[in-house]
Amino acid sequence: MPRVLLNFRSRFAGLREGFEALGHEVLENDWTPGPATLEGAALCVADFVDSARRVRRTLGLRNRLARAGVPFLALNRDAPFNRGVHRTRLAVIAWMHPFDGYAAHSLQEAERYARRTLYCPNAAREGIYRAGADELAAMREPSWFRWDVSFVGNLDAARYPEHSRRVDFLRALAGQLRGAGIELLLRDGNGLTEPEQVEIVKRSRINLSAAVACDGGRERSWGLPERCYGVPACGGFLLSDRRRHAAEDFATEEWADYADLADCAARVREFLAAPQRARAIAERAQARVAREHTYRNRAARLLDFARDAR
Repeated sequence: MPRVLLNFRSRFAGLREGFEALGHEVLENDWTPGPATLEGAALCVADFVDSARRVRRTLGLRNRLARAGVPFLALNRDAPFNRGVHRTRLAVIAWMHPFDGYAAHSLQEAERYARRTLYCPNAAREGIYRAGADELAAMREPSWFRWDVSFVGNLDAARYPEHSRRVDFLRALAGQLRGAGIELLLRDGNGLTEPEQVEIVKRSRINLSAAVACDGGRERSWGLPERCYGVPACGGFLLSDRRRHAAEDFATEEWADYADLADCAARVREFLAAPQRARAIAERAQARVAREHTYRNRAARLLDFARDAR
């Protein structure tokens, strides 16, 4: 069985499942692999942020992989914020170019870190985020839904200051919608099981995406967070803040977004008044995600990228 090394300090369940679905053995968080581990390995994928924080360890891994002929890819899910990595460390990584390739959900500054770059966005976990034909049909009926508008995610700005922009936005939006007689359900994902989160997504007429942690840098991230794939995968209708890379993953008829607070409130009212249009967008997006935006797709993309690098 071909082997993949996946080095993410907090682990990366979706990508692990993607490689396993393609028939690969996955070994996680081994930064000093021996010859037996590396023999026949297809590639090593490491978190770019973890790699930048511990440059010496990264160089040691690079040397081991190079001797064994195993491609070394960095995957950045936090561009361009890079979770507060000091700019000196980023400069060192940019100077040394230790990776055979750099993949990221946002290609901002990508060419700084490797000569070979790949747009590799987030995706949906097939085992959790899905909707059958019967559920999609049920969602066309108004009686299916329990909430008009909802957001499920990290709302703890005290503990996670990078989410303060999101919390401020959603509170302001809730006030505007309340004035129009529309209630916005806000639920922190902490303490909710995955099935409970999916239930809220499926029973909400509109699911919001608003600000992400990697927006904390000087420039807003171009990339889409996981919810932009997970919500459609469940058959939910997604209304997202505007993201540059959205046009690369969804066609116009599969995507709905907003520019700012006033536009968001207006679009909520628009789609609540046009449920059939919202459901048509949701179902087209669901088909696109199931076809192209699962972690199995992402694993295959990284394997192809590694073969080119090798």
